[in-house]
Amino acid sequence: MTRLNTEFARLYGAPDSLPTAAKTGTHVPADAVKAMVLEVARPADWSVLSTVWHTVQSELELPAPAIAISGSDGLQLWFSVAQPVRSSEAADFLAALRLQYLAAVPDSRVGLYPSHTSLASGNAAPARAVPAVDAHTGYWSAFVSADLASVFGDEPWLDIPPNRDQQADILSRLSPITRPQWQEALVRLDAAQHKEEPLAATVAVTLAAPLGPVGDMQAQSPKAFLMRVMNDPSVALHDRIEAAKALLPYER
Repeated sequence: MTRLNTEFARLYGAPDSLPTAAKTGTHVPADAVKAMVLEVARPADWSVLSTVWHTVQSELELPAPAIAISGSDGLQLWFSVAQPVRSSEAADFLAALRLQYLAAVPDSRVGLYPSHTSLASGNAAPARAVPAVDAHTGYWSAFVSADLASVFGDEPWLDIPPNRDQQADILSRLSPITRPQWQEALVRLDAAQHKEEPLAATVAVTLAAPLGPVGDMQAQSPKAFLMRVMNDPSVALHDRIEAAKALLPYER
């Protein structure tokens, strides 16, 4: 086994022993994966994808994912876990990253491997192995270092096969996500997605509650509603503060 195969297997679970136009990589069984890939394509845009690369390290405290050029029209982030996770859990992770950091990017430009759509259809497509030659373009995919990623924004490919020792060097500097890091990242992503839910739940409960002695239209106005939330001791302090902020424009 070559150094590249060894490093690829360490991170993603299966060696890429023969990159060819006909070969794609099923890195691990469909129900348990070690490799997760997030791609921005058509066009490739490192200025967009780099946001994810930086923030997963700074906000989620995860190891840096590998960066790859697709050999056709995209740039990719390759995430690795030390212990395989369910494909549905991996899809949750990628979907949360996409929602949190790439919400403004059209769906047609974002690739997730695995994705909930492919899993639901029973046709989960693994990401193509890297490095490999693209059957349609004839160009090569490759792992690249972060300082060179922006160079491939217009042409995310190589004309010739990459040096396999150099590819191994890039992967050798990467670490997989440990189980505690993975679990903490899922918690943080979930909290970020649902940070508005406490206030939404408060609104629902308050709307369902009886209006009490004041039941006229004035009591049902936005200002009156916010006053009720702000003055209700059963409401969480954070939500009462938010209601108070919303009332500021009414103050003269």
